Amino acid sequence: MKLLGIQGILTIISHLSFIALAFWAISALHIERLMPFNPRQARVLIVMLAVAVGFGCSSFFLDFIDNVRNLGYLVR
Repeated sequence: MKLLGIQGILTIISHLSFIALAFWAISALHIERLMPFNPRQARVLIVMLAVAVGFGCSSFFLDFIDNVRNLGYLVR
């Protein structure tokens, strides 16, 4: 049970850190310059893109780590 709690915390930390990293990277593109008519929509678009990209990258890395750990069962 405790292992599931630790895995849950690590998953949340991973997702949030990758979302923050994606937000930082996407903010450098200055998408709001391409949408000068409504800057609020551009900010919402940046946040949504950051969540999508960050969650996807985090899920990929967590699945990759999980699959590498499961390779040990193949050898046993």
